[in-house]
Amino acid sequence: MAHYMTHYTIAVLPGDGTGREVMTEGCALLDAIEANTSLSFNQIIIPCGGQYYQETGLEWPDGSFEVCRDDADAILLGAIGWPGVVCENGDLAGGQVVLGLRAGLELYANVRPIKLYEGVQHKVHGDFQQVWTPGKVDMVIVRENTEGLYHSLLHRSAMRATGGGEYEPPAMDFPGMDGDVAWDPRPISRAGSKRVIEFARKLVLLRNGSPDGVSKLTCVDKSNVTRGCQLFRAVFDEMAEEWSDIEVDHAYIDAFTMWLVRNPEWFDVVVTSNMFGDIATDLGSVLQGGMGMAASGNIGDNHAFFEPVHGSTPKYAGKQKVNPIATLNSVQMMLEWLGYRNDDDEALKAAKTIDEAVAEHIINGEVLTYDLGGEASTTEVGSAIIARVVEKLKQL
Repeated sequence: MAHYMTHYTIAVLPGDGTGREVMTEGCALLDAIEANTSLSFNQIIIPCGGQYYQETGLEWPDGSFEVCRDDADAILLGAIGWPGVVCENGDLAGGQVVLGLRAGLELYANVRPIKLYEGVQHKVHGDFQQVWTPGKVDMVIVRENTEGLYHSLLHRSAMRATGGGEYEPPAMDFPGMDGDVAWDPRPISRAGSKRVIEFARKLVLLRNGSPDGVSKLTCVDKSNVTRGCQLFRAVFDEMAEEWSDIEVDHAYIDAFTMWLVRNPEWFDVVVTSNMFGDIATDLGSVLQGGMGMAASGNIGDNHAFFEPVHGSTPKYAGKQKVNPIATLNSVQMMLEWLGYRNDDDEALKAAKTIDEAVAEHIINGEVLTYDLGGEASTTEVGSAIIARVVEKLKQL
């Protein structure tokens, strides 16, 4: 029987600080999968970020956006940001990369799984203990990714990435406020709300429901106060009238942060606006063991990039301390997205294998980084999990 290879081009952007270290493990995982499946990965390495800006005066090489847009099947990012390094306009050096891709490629859905693996201990009051229960924490928060409070910065970054120049929102007067006034508009549109809500609904249909057994989409907003959220809630309710296959409910963001911690088993898929999602997902990472466990996807209709969300962690850069699991799980998310997008069973099997290997590794508990109570290095954890992936792939 002929053995056909499926080829994918992956734009790899290691970025800054510890992003470079964890991306080494992500690339090693892709190499291992290529060696043991019919999948093939052409990894295009693109230097970028604040450190690259310090060295070159560029946030990434000219033409990099076009490579990501035109040549890559998916994008894998390490981390962006380096202390004290900003562009001439004051924006974060490297923002053109992460924010320019989000806005320039219309990656309107930021997808953050919050899943607690068995064996993860939570660091509370300086000690490791079991706070939340595995099996009771398994949700996905879908954050609108191109509008809201970050719209101006996103649009400005996209214009720089595509060679479109600079952008600033129009000036406004605020009655009763004198002297220096800084402001950021928070535009929320019907079209932007509709597409991210529909994305979230489809995600509900791909899952097995919340830990309490209900397939449900929860709209989180502040529609009792802000006009943008009132539109977001109205669009959600209009769309929900047409759904008979899932349950729906609502929560104000302030109440949701309490319920997220107290009753995470209530939630299956949550959809919310940009800033609220940015804050709530980092709170949610505490339930799964911290930022070292938090993977993410930035997904649109035609493109996607995937990244761990722990940032560049400058104080640990070069010390091999940070947890690579968020990066390995970001690779898992990427393969799952490629699998569904291309009807590729081999990619879906590889994604499932990574998830199983991570779960088994944590239960074993012998090789863990400091954030999970261990003393292992980034590479030691990455290598141990990759070895499990290879072993499991050989058994398929």
